[in-house]
Amino acid sequence: MRKHFIDKAMQQRGLTFVLASFGAALFWLGNLPLPFLFGPMSFCLAGALAHLPLKGFGQVSVAARTILGVAVGASITPDVIAQLPRMAVSVALIPVFIAVIALVGVPFFRKLWGFDAPTAYYAAMPGGLQDMVIFGTEAGANPRVLSLVHGTRVLIIVTLAPFILGHFYGVGLTNPIGAPAADLPVHELLIMAVAALIGWKGGERIGLFGASILGPMIVTAALSLADVIHARPPAEAILLAQFFIGCGIGVQFRGVTWKELTRVVAAGIAYVLVLAVLAAVFSGVVTGLGLGEPVAAFLAFAPGGQAEMTVLAIVTGADLGFVITHHLTRIVIVIVGAPVLAALIARRRKD
Repeated sequence: MRKHFIDKAMQQRGLTFVLASFGAALFWLGNLPLPFLFGPMSFCLAGALAHLPLKGFGQVSVAARTILGVAVGASITPDVIAQLPRMAVSVALIPVFIAVIALVGVPFFRKLWGFDAPTAYYAAMPGGLQDMVIFGTEAGANPRVLSLVHGTRVLIIVTLAPFILGHFYGVGLTNPIGAPAADLPVHELLIMAVAALIGWKGGERIGLFGASILGPMIVTAALSLADVIHARPPAEAILLAQFFIGCGIGVQFRGVTWKELTRVVAAGIAYVLVLAVLAAVFSGVVTGLGLGEPVAAFLAFAPGGQAEMTVLAIVTGADLGFVITHHLTRIVIVIVGAPVLAALIARRRKD
């Protein structure tokens, strides 16, 4: 029985890999933007909606995210640390941003789409997909609905962000993502690999949220500040991370029904429009007050996934430290504050 289950999972992942690889190759040959992200994402999404037996790559996908953690950590230099005080005012807007999202988002899902209170609350919160599903389920929310709403949020934002960056900000997605592996010192490649593993597993051991990204980021940042490493992961590694992230976004929609498409996914799409307006307002304030560059401000307040926004920051050449600092602040506040606020709301409803 166990062998049959393993064989079936391998077959499903094999199909997913072939489909994603075909998508990446087609996008690359067609000279389309971010082929190793959008190719797998598009083809896996199409396969999922066609009810093909696809399956995510589990720990392999998680391991791929460590590459982005190392990339961010390697970008944290003494110069970036010196700029942190300059970010203080714009970072202080993040709690306000989240509060406005909650005030608008919860009634949006509750009144317009008929979600129950716990589901509406956790669907509105702009946190990580896994975190919101876990916390929401514990609070009595519908995990399938949360998964689809947040999956839709990430999918739409990742799809539209490059278009917005190109047409409204005049930014191409052509910034070098890293040097080829052959051009980097072997000892630095080994150090980055060890930092990724130690940061990831060490972070999991101590219960660090987002351990696959934050753990490697912290370890690599320390090495960067100590002048031990001087480069980001090689281009091949960044492309690998994009590939598995794209697969993960697309496969998230496997098994979706027509009823879910017309209600849950439609609600997610509509909510993205609400978030886009709020993000535009706050990023406009940051830019208008001279607190950040336009592209960096846009990516900092775009409520997409942390990993996906990291990729876009790298390929646009945006201030990576600025973007990640804001996203980390958002995630910390949501993860720490969401369960507390949800409990207060539940208690108030009982009273």
